[in-house]
Amino acid sequence: MRRQREGSAALHGRRSECVILEDLVAGARAGRSQVLVLRGAAGIGKTSLLDYLETYATGFRVARSAGVEAEMELPYAGLHQLCGPFANRLDRLPDPQRIALGTAFGVTVGAAPDRFLVGLAALDLLADRAEQQPLLCLVDDAQWLDHVSAQTIAFVARRLLAERIVLVIAIREPSDGLDFAGLPELTVDGLAETDAGRLLDSVIKGPIDPRVRDRIIAETRGNPLALLELPRAWTAAELADGFEESDLVPPSSRIDQIFLRRIATLPDDTRQLLVTAAAEPLGDAELLWRAAGVLGLSANAGQAAETAGLIKFGSRVGFRHPLVRAAAYRSAAPEQRQEIHRALAEATDAEVDPDRRAWHRAQAAPAPDEEIAAELERSATRAQSRGGLLAAAALLERAARLTPDPARRAQRQLAAAWRKRDGGALDAALTLLAEVASGPADAFRAAEVTHLRGQIAFDQRRSTEAARLLLDAAPHLEPLDCQLARETYLDALAAAIWASGTDEPDTTYVVASAARCSPAADEVPRVIDRVLDALARRFTDGHDAAVAPLARALAAVRGIDGGAKDVGRLLWLGGNRVTAILATELWDFGAGRAVAELQVRRARDAGALVQLQFALNVLAANELLAGQLTHAAELVEEDRMIAGITGNRPVGYAATLLAALRGPDDAAPRLITTVRDEAAALGQGRIVTFSDYASSVLNNGLGRHDLAAPAARSVFDRDVVGGYQIMAVSELAEAASRTGDTKLIAVALERMSERARVTPTDWALGIEARLRALQGGEQADASYRLSIEHLDRAGLRLELARGHLLYGEWLRREGLRIKAKEHLLAAHGMLSEMGAAVFAERARGELVPLGVKAPRRSVETTEELTTQEFHIARLARDGLSNAEIGTRLFLSPRTVEWHLGKVFSKLGVNSRRELRTAVPDFAPE
Repeated sequence: MRRQREGSAALHGRRSECVILEDLVAGARAGRSQVLVLRGAAGIGKTSLLDYLETYATGFRVARSAGVEAEMELPYAGLHQLCGPFANRLDRLPDPQRIALGTAFGVTVGAAPDRFLVGLAALDLLADRAEQQPLLCLVDDAQWLDHVSAQTIAFVARRLLAERIVLVIAIREPSDGLDFAGLPELTVDGLAETDAGRLLDSVIKGPIDPRVRDRIIAETRGNPLALLELPRAWTAAELADGFEESDLVPPSSRIDQIFLRRIATLPDDTRQLLVTAAAEPLGDAELLWRAAGVLGLSANAGQAAETAGLIKFGSRVGFRHPLVRAAAYRSAAPEQRQEIHRALAEATDAEVDPDRRAWHRAQAAPAPDEEIAAELERSATRAQSRGGLLAAAALLERAARLTPDPARRAQRQLAAAWRKRDGGALDAALTLLAEVASGPADAFRAAEVTHLRGQIAFDQRRSTEAARLLLDAAPHLEPLDCQLARETYLDALAAAIWASGTDEPDTTYVVASAARCSPAADEVPRVIDRVLDALARRFTDGHDAAVAPLARALAAVRGIDGGAKDVGRLLWLGGNRVTAILATELWDFGAGRAVAELQVRRARDAGALVQLQFALNVLAANELLAGQLTHAAELVEEDRMIAGITGNRPVGYAATLLAALRGPDDAAPRLITTVRDEAAALGQGRIVTFSDYASSVLNNGLGRHDLAAPAARSVFDRDVVGGYQIMAVSELAEAASRTGDTKLIAVALERMSERARVTPTDWALGIEARLRALQGGEQADASYRLSIEHLDRAGLRLELARGHLLYGEWLRREGLRIKAKEHLLAAHGMLSEMGAAVFAERARGELVPLGVKAPRRSVETTEELTTQEFHIARLARDGLSNAEIGTRLFLSPRTVEWHLGKVFSKLGVNSRRELRTAVPDFAPE
């Protein structure tokens, strides 16, 4: 190793950086994947370090890609460069992954792929290749990757562990590089003065004035490429005698000037070929020479550039440095570039690569051209079908710039803004909307702009502002597009519901009243219309009057085909955030869970990450009630992961109830308070209410009933539609029963009985019976048993377990010790199994006076497992293969195997069969 490391001196002044790269290779050889992000200015040496690493990593298969500024509009272009050499191994992937990645690359035709499935497919494809031979993946100029490729490569980078893969990503500074935030980084700075001087001396072939030498070193700030290129750009006289420029020029600008000067000395046909190669970012030699033929260039046109060391021709065409490519392209006048793009468009097969042909035609257009704009619009449709929402937005933006008609141009800009919003680029969508608003006056488009601004405000968790904007847009749309107006009213009502409980408590009533006055869109109501009418009536006429419309709306949602356009629109719009409310208002747990699952599936299939975040929280809340805390935790983690990818906030409210049930005591209150305060600041009253509900659950679990009562009362006193108010009724009555507030129990029971009378489901009847039991008296015993029966049938395992706990506590106080022990043991077992530690500990405490030493939640054999190790162990225990576990947790099978090795060691087991007794069904803290 010492001999190899001494070789790093070949890069002047980069010994420490080379040693770090060499250690990456050593780590991968030892079986641990390595990831590094190189950050630095243009010309600072990132590409040279990648070249060094490629040379050093003997025995590694190399996959290399580079972002190209011109390709930022083409979805998955960067990922295709990286994975393309292994496309012949796609058939080794599971069918869902193979189809997703094939669709993303345009190899197969299908629905827009799940972006997470594409990421997992890329991970498994690279991991599969690394099984036979260690793999070195190099990504240069990552600042120019198309957005979805950058996100996917970052997704893969965060999940590499035991695949014998080295992934190094070079990105120029300054650039945001947010997709790669949190990955290991190495900042590449300029060379030290001594090293800079040595590098400069190595390329100067004659005398140089010492003052000139010092000036070059100072001006270049140790930038290696500038040090190499400046002497080539000056005459011998300039080097010997100095130069007259007095202002310091940034090294990257200086390098650009140097390459431009070198290119200017080449023959005309050579310069034209260089520009053509720069405009064709794939490095496809066959395509380049076809285009050269269209331009009438000679067969040896590239010889002078290759001799000058600017470019290499072969089966692939590669520039010496990305800055050479950029300089070559800029060296041509706009008219020359247009001619070259026209030739490339002619040389590109319209059947094989229609999108790239359309892009070249767009670059060649000297003026707006509707035919080309329409072709780009079709490319945007294809990009969206492959899951490239942001790429579709970029193509539509370019189409808009080529659109002659100002009104049509604004409409394409608006379409681009919608796709930016759907892809999670919320700020970029708002910027584009400002351009749309400056277009020709059009009442319909102006209303659409306001509608989209409201949607974005909703996505950004500014619910009160969102409701105002959407309510402003809806009546303007009524005479122009009644269907869209109704959809906008539903969006407005959804936003108002999420804002309810803030400083504008009447917003929901105002929106609902306006919606009820809006004309019907069709003679036969759509599902969207049924949902809107039912929810609006709930606010204007009260719960009892709305039960029948709510039931019809819920039946309509559940009864239509999951792939139908109607339900797609419903879940894509505000209905994504309110359809589950229908079931909760009707106390129909099974229907609510089914709708939540449908929401998640639709949002995943569409690649709509913002909508998916909300859907994940709705489903997580349902899973918590079902006692599936582990699955709920996975959904909460996915919400956080998406927020990290998009740069938006986690929705996060389900995390508060999860924390309330799992503890520990100190972390849960902090999380609940943080989520509540952030929601209050944004005007999200619904999350404020949910946080108070979670606080009441936590404090009841801890036996702090004096704190649970006011938290539950604050929820009880708000008119919040969708169940939180009524779900808190049980918490309020439980706390009141422990603090002796019999009047409060009676108030809670009255409210619950009203609901159970009009919605007599097992859920509603089970909670009503519990409240009657909490009143005490002769009816208590029968009421507790009746409550448990109803909740068992409803599938609410969490409430069922808590019902056993409350009944057991009452029995113990009544002196019925044998029966009390039976129910307390049942409660402790269920709560421990599902991981509801706070209530499990309360049950354990109740068993102690009965002489039962029930185990605490912590189990010695799982105490040292990390959360991820636990999830892997649990899935392996349940019989899933490594590949199946990897699909669930977005890991490669080899990483799953590596984690299982650690699990076996920690638990002291030797086989998956032994995991059945070694791994319980709750996760460690």
